[in-house]
Amino acid sequence: MRSDLRLHHRPLVVLLGPTAVGKSRIATHVAKHFDTDVLAADSRQVYRGMDIGTDKPTAEERQGVPHRLIDLVDPSETFNAGWYRQVALVEIERLYSAGRLPFVVGGTGLYIRTLVRGLCLAPQADLHVRAGLKQLKDERGRDGLYAELMRVDPETAARLHPNDESKVMRAIEVYRLSGRPLSTVQAEHGFHETPFSTLLIGLERKKETLYRRIEERIDWQLTHGMVEETRSLLGQGYGRELGSMKGLGYRQVGAYLANECDYDEMVRRFKRDTRRFAKRQMTWFRSETGVVWLSIEDNEPYERTAERVIARIEQFVSALEQQKQLAAVQPAS
Repeated sequence: MRSDLRLHHRPLVVLLGPTAVGKSRIATHVAKHFDTDVLAADSRQVYRGMDIGTDKPTAEERQGVPHRLIDLVDPSETFNAGWYRQVALVEIERLYSAGRLPFVVGGTGLYIRTLVRGLCLAPQADLHVRAGLKQLKDERGRDGLYAELMRVDPETAARLHPNDESKVMRAIEVYRLSGRPLSTVQAEHGFHETPFSTLLIGLERKKETLYRRIEERIDWQLTHGMVEETRSLLGQGYGRELGSMKGLGYRQVGAYLANECDYDEMVRRFKRDTRRFAKRQMTWFRSETGVVWLSIEDNEPYERTAERVIARIEQFVSALEQQKQLAAVQPAS
C-alpha cells in the first residue's frame, strides 16, 4: 500500500519500545504493508561488524524490506544524537520525495526525541575538556566521575546510570564549557520543535514476559556467536575502552574473555544488566508525551500486533488527509 505523501502534511511514524519487546519483526510486517523502509533508531546498530550483540535483523528477517541507518560507522568512531538526526533527516526527505511514509523504529529514546522534537544547542565537544575528564576517570574511577556529575548536575545524574560513562562525561563537559547544567540547557530548549506531524506508537509487554524474552534472546545470542563476535572485534583492535565495546553484551563478554569472571557469571551479568536497561528505557518512554501504547499479549502473533499497528497508522494518515482537505476549502482570513 502506498499513498501520495508528497510534503502535504509531512507525516512521520515512530514505533518505539524496550529491547526484546518485538519491534523488529513487527516493523517488517508494517513496512511491507506501506511499501516503505525501516529507519532504525538504535545507538548500537549504527556500528559495523556488531551484529549479534546489537540484534540486527538478518537478511531473512528483513524479508526484502530495506533497513536504513544501521552500519554507519566503525566501532572505533564516535556517533551521537546530533549526527543521527542529520542522517535520519536525509532519509526522511528521500522518502517524502518518493511519496512514501517515513517509518522510524527503535529503542534509543534520545535519538527519537532529537529527531521528533529537535536538538538543544549544547556546546560542541571539546578535546581539552574531554582529556581532563578522562584523567579524572583514571584517577577516581567511574564512581568518581559520576560523583562529579552529582555535584554539578544532580538532575541529569538521577536519570543516568553510573556505568553510562559517555553520557556522564558529556553532561559534565556541558557544565564545564557553559557553566550551566545540561538539565537546564535541555529544559530551556524544551524539545518543542515540530518539524513533522508525528505518530508515536509504543509497544509494551508485562514485565515478567519481557524479562523472559530478554533472557531467551541472550541465550540465543550466546549460542549463535556472541562470544566469537566479541573476540573478533577485540582481535581487530577495538579495545574495551571504546564506547561501542561498552554496550550491553560486549562489555560482559569482554570481561569474560579477559578472565575477570567465569562464563556463568558473565551470563548472569548480561541478563541482569539488560533487564535494568529495559526498565530505564520504559522510564524514558513513559516520560514522552503523545505516545499511543499498545500492550502485546503473551501469545499474540507478530502478524496480529502488526495489524493493530497498521490500523493506527491508517487512522493517523486519514486524519491528516482530512485536515488538509478542510484547510483547502476554508476561506482565507
